[in-house]
Amino acid sequence: MTIRLATPEDAAAICDIYSHYVRNTAITFDIEPPTVEELRTKIESIEERYPFLVAEEDGAIVGYSYASAFRPRAAYVHAIETSVYVRQDFKGNGTGRKLYGALEAILHLQHVYTANACISFIDPADEYSPETSRLFHERMGYKLCAHIPNCGRKFDRWYGIIWMQKELTSPIPNDPDPFIPFPELDPREIAEILASA
Repeated sequence: MTIRLATPEDAAAICDIYSHYVRNTAITFDIEPPTVEELRTKIESIEERYPFLVAEEDGAIVGYSYASAFRPRAAYVHAIETSVYVRQDFKGNGTGRKLYGALEAILHLQHVYTANACISFIDPADEYSPETSRLFHERMGYKLCAHIPNCGRKFDRWYGIIWMQKELTSPIPNDPDPFIPFPELDPREIAEILASA
């Protein structure tokens, strides 16, 4: 398995992976899958500031992960939101861990200090929103910091969300280095991270 930067040409494969989660789970609150063109635009837009990574096995994309703005206001520049999705037949084999490991290493180069994950939640967990996302983030070092109940409705049920956070630098500096947009990073450093993922 290799981890590499996503390209707009990956949009169809990413769309296939994500569409499964939209149609069959409450892991995402999207109701209708995006189009391939919408995902192509999303990849291009995200990579203007943040990394968008794919995991590839035997020439096929089996997972992806990316960072996006946590909130739009300038004071949030050192915080991001993470997303990760893995093809169903590749879940549980370390794909998500490899994607997040590479993503977090690149974010560290950008002087991003906190990564935040928004995860659907219902208690008890059900067939549409299992505990796997929460447990994965716990294993990756994320800690629960907020619970918002009954804010999304899907499959005729109410679901809440939890927010989990990981400090990518500890301690977080009082005098932070300036945020570096993804295209301004040294390509050699990115290549080293991806090669060792």
